[in-house]
Amino acid sequence: MRLRQLAFSATVSLATLIGPVAALHAQDAGPLPAARRVPTDLASMKQSFAPIVRRAAPAVVNVYSKRLVRQQVDPFWGMFLQGGAPRDRVEQSLGSGSIVRADGVVLTNHHVIDSATEIMVVTADRREWPAKVLLDDPRADLAVLKIDPKGEVLPTIPIDDAATPQVGDLVLAIGDPFGVGQTVTNGIVSALARTDVGISDYSLFIQTDASINPGNSGGPLVDMDGNLIGVNTAILSGSGSSAGIGFAIPAVMAKQVVSAALGGGHSVMRPWIGVRTQALTGDMAKALGLEAPRGVVVTDLWAGGPAARAGVAQGDVVISVNGQEVDDDAGLNYRVSTLPAGATISLVVRRNGGPPRELVTHTEAPPADPPADQKVIDGHNPFSGATVVNASPATAYQFGFDPFAGQGVIVTAVDNGFAQTIGLQRGDFIREVNGAKMSTTRDLMTAIQGGGHIWSLSIERQGHIINARFQG
Repeated sequence: MRLRQLAFSATVSLATLIGPVAALHAQDAGPLPAARRVPTDLASMKQSFAPIVRRAAPAVVNVYSKRLVRQQVDPFWGMFLQGGAPRDRVEQSLGSGSIVRADGVVLTNHHVIDSATEIMVVTADRREWPAKVLLDDPRADLAVLKIDPKGEVLPTIPIDDAATPQVGDLVLAIGDPFGVGQTVTNGIVSALARTDVGISDYSLFIQTDASINPGNSGGPLVDMDGNLIGVNTAILSGSGSSAGIGFAIPAVMAKQVVSAALGGGHSVMRPWIGVRTQALTGDMAKALGLEAPRGVVVTDLWAGGPAARAGVAQGDVVISVNGQEVDDDAGLNYRVSTLPAGATISLVVRRNGGPPRELVTHTEAPPADPPADQKVIDGHNPFSGATVVNASPATAYQFGFDPFAGQGVIVTAVDNGFAQTIGLQRGDFIREVNGAKMSTTRDLMTAIQGGGHIWSLSIERQGHIINARFQG
């Protein structure tokens, strides 16, 4: 079977960003709204997209970023074996973006500006503007930038988060593929609610056959009213170029991130209901007394969380959220996370093969217990250069790790220092230091202050324990 690779669409010739093989799920098919009309004659088929382009294209920008990349001369995959001396190189990337507010607020992808030391925005009239980051959301792969037009009113594109795209709708993709200049391509919505495509943690992508290529990332997917209904993010390709399968982040997620940035936030607070689920297989459905593998089974439940209070139990099968069917964990998380905190949420569940029943609860901010108590570590110790926090559902949702992983100290960033040299990574749990259990960042700071020349560490990474002992 020929392998298919997922390529991020923000790359220039310096790098080709190709991700994992994608396993695609079935599309959401709904009734065709009465307002949509299929072309009925040759004259209507010859109608031009030019009026839509004139409306939307002036608000589409190029985004250039530079980042400093530190490499090991002779890196070794093991954590705590010191490699050669690091060296730096500068990488550049090209993407696209949309001006969503007339005073210079720009929406783009996180991966376009990830770790950038310098960001420039080039507007459609070829003027260059230095940009700063208002909010960067790696989990949604979105970022909000700000340029200073010094009182000038810039053209904007509306974000239509109330739209309900349908499979077959005509769409335009606008961006700067390969740096050739602003380009418009057209196609249709090929599928909806794509989840398992390995792009971001909150996945419910619009699939389109409009040509999307490296450099299109962050640009708008536009409907026939000239509104942004998605942010072009990635392509499925074996060559790195468009193969007619592109993915866009829906407008409802984009609007949530922009609203958080304009509200002064530096991160997006996403609500939860306190469940962990997994997709049903045929065998699991049969064992649970179900006719077909529809829905997701609850594998973990947060005691006292919204779902538990509503009566959800471990082993229940959640069929839908607010009337929208869910078929995997990513779909359920997306349906919940795009709601505001305090929103009423209806869960249709089945228990032990019984009939569907509705349970009603409200979304909440994930609990921050214990408080994050963030520490940036320095000094002569193995963790120097690392930033750590206490694990809780709140920090789990903020930094993208498992909220059911339990108590402990988690690494949220590694910025040079000895921590980077020994291979410490974002998302690592520091479980033990010199035989002492690390439950909080305070425990870790105490262990560091009492450390000597011999260090014995136990680190959990993606469910695997790594034990290391070294002198330092």
